Amino acid sequence: MQIQAILPGKGRDLRLDLFRGVANWAIYLDHIPDNVVNWITTRNYGFSDAADLFVFISGYTASFVYAKMMLERGFIVGGTRLTKRVWQLYVAHIVLFVIYIVAIGYVAQRFSDPDIINEFNVAGLVDSPIETLKQGLLLKFKPVNLDVLPLYIVLMGLFPPVLWLMLRRPDAVMIASFALYFAARHFGWNLPGYPGGSWYFNPFCWQLLFVFGAWCALGGTMRSKSIINSRAMLWFCVAYMLFALVMTMAGRFPALGELLPVWLNDAFNPNDKTNLAPYRFLHFAVLVVLVIRFVPKEWKGLEWPIFDPLIKCGQQSLAVFCVGVFLSFVAHFELLLSSGSLLVQIVVSVAGITLMTIVAYYITWSKQQDKPKKPTAKPSAAQPEGMAAPASTVAAAGIETPAGPSAAALPSAGGAGS
Repeated sequence: MQIQAILPGKGRDLRLDLFRGVANWAIYLDHIPDNVVNWITTRNYGFSDAADLFVFISGYTASFVYAKMMLERGFIVGGTRLTKRVWQLYVAHIVLFVIYIVAIGYVAQRFSDPDIINEFNVAGLVDSPIETLKQGLLLKFKPVNLDVLPLYIVLMGLFPPVLWLMLRRPDAVMIASFALYFAARHFGWNLPGYPGGSWYFNPFCWQLLFVFGAWCALGGTMRSKSIINSRAMLWFCVAYMLFALVMTMAGRFPALGELLPVWLNDAFNPNDKTNLAPYRFLHFAVLVVLVIRFVPKEWKGLEWPIFDPLIKCGQQSLAVFCVGVFLSFVAHFELLLSSGSLLVQIVVSVAGITLMTIVAYYITWSKQQDKPKKPTAKPSAAQPEGMAAPASTVAAAGIETPAGPSAAALPSAGGAGS
């Protein structure tokens, strides 16, 4: 089949790093109960939240990174590189899983607080630890706040054939993703959890956001540019954002909800996050349209120093996410031990984000130390003045030569004068 996808342009898209950093910070804040600071996150002002952003960017980045590899080096190479990434995610999840449940168990024992075991859904470890750990390795048992990574692992694990098809029939794959989404909602498809219930993030539904991210990365937004930039789309986006704000506030404040018709309030509250309600997906798609329209890839503001901490956290997303999940538990427990005052809420929120940022900067610095430094070439003393440096010297110095004919194609000085 002929390739129909449009590969992304060269160069890093700092918008992805910025918004992935925003998602990591927001997930940390949203995981801390009774924390007034999490009122700054998007979940309080619309139907979608940081989880939607995280999954969308994951799909966008996966296609952005592996599509060109799959085209140039074949499906097997691209698929194995994706599988390697899945393994990295799985190992990160298992390490976080073990540290998380050990920390919860230690706190419950140390402070004689058995309720915290039930609160974080790790009570099964007390009754049947071997079976519970086995189910944890199979991604069926998930303590509270450890739901996103298993979803990411499953979606990435199934992505190689999806990416192969999307490179050839991107619109058809997007339509098939919608069909699976609506079928899962209609028939109640979901993966089983342990010791009961099902996955908090239904992968049959949440795959829509992941595939939507891949579709946008492989030319979907470029093909829809005229629609995105139209005045009618702008007015629709603004109107829907205001509607989502009103309905979300109605869910937060019952007095406001009582002012609305019961059928209208009940249709949007509570927000169906498990099965990714259609109005939730539409809200996120509207946000994507507004970002594409008003925040271009070349926007100079992305280089402002104020955004650098967020961008660094986005670039080291996996490590920062794992640290943030653990710190959210620490912050929650600190609030339980203390008065839980406004000052304490602000302190634990700022402290957690600061530690996440430090981790991101450290990993960035550490990776830079692992890269070999390019040797600096010095001109030979015997080289006559005005003579061009050899091509090997130029390459060693890391200097790019101007575009144009190769040296072999240029006539010699003697030939030009004859």
